[in-house]
Amino acid sequence: MTLPYLQRIARAPAVRAMLIQCGAVPLTLAIIYVMASFRFPVDYLSVAVVQGVLAAGLTWKLGLARWWRAIQLLFPLAVLTALALQLPSWLFGLGFLLLLGWYWSTFRTQVPYYPSGPAVWDAVRQLLPADKPARVIDIGSGLGGFVLYLSRARPDAEVSGIELAPLPFLYSWLRARLSGSRARFVRGDYEKLDFSRYDLVFAYLSPAAMPALWRKTRAEMCPGSMLVSYEFIVEERPADRILHATEGDVPLYIWYF
Repeated sequence: MTLPYLQRIARAPAVRAMLIQCGAVPLTLAIIYVMASFRFPVDYLSVAVVQGVLAAGLTWKLGLARWWRAIQLLFPLAVLTALALQLPSWLFGLGFLLLLGWYWSTFRTQVPYYPSGPAVWDAVRQLLPADKPARVIDIGSGLGGFVLYLSRARPDAEVSGIELAPLPFLYSWLRARLSGSRARFVRGDYEKLDFSRYDLVFAYLSPAAMPALWRKTRAEMCPGSMLVSYEFIVEERPADRILHATEGDVPLYIWYF
């Protein structure tokens, strides 16, 4: 395991959030000690509240995304609630495995599950040339809706999806097999793909993933191909075209190569 990889893991927001919770513990204990010294009532609930407030404050101070503040604030209260309910230990193990299978390395990639919808799928379909087959890849294909739709709508196209998380990949793969679809699903990291093989790369990722995606597309995509990103922009270069699948919907950003 190389040092750059470890540094990348350490910079992941989920890892930083965990370290913030750990770092807040000594401060929480100090505050609880002072409260007890002045005979303020102290119980498990007050400990959880102080821990959550401190963790949320540190999260804000260190510049993590806004939603992490709510997660940090509520996490100690959620732990306290789980302990109070005295749930069987196997439930926690099962929950962990399900979340792991669904989100996998979201803590590293910073790409949670973002589903797009039929209007977006059809808008992307209309971008494909009508007079020749195209090769399309959906990076982070989730449950496979876009890939299956496009495979039906354009049977002449070679449509694939790649997904890193095991459970969404398995679900989409089974959907394709059971429906007899020509759509192809693979489990893996899109960073290991060769984008020069595709005429259109569709992405619905996250702001954090866009700089690396742009570097890869700029280095690998061939003349005449296009990158289509739903909702998220590339800071380095304005999109060549912006369109809305439906009125008032978030835009599709398109870059031509």
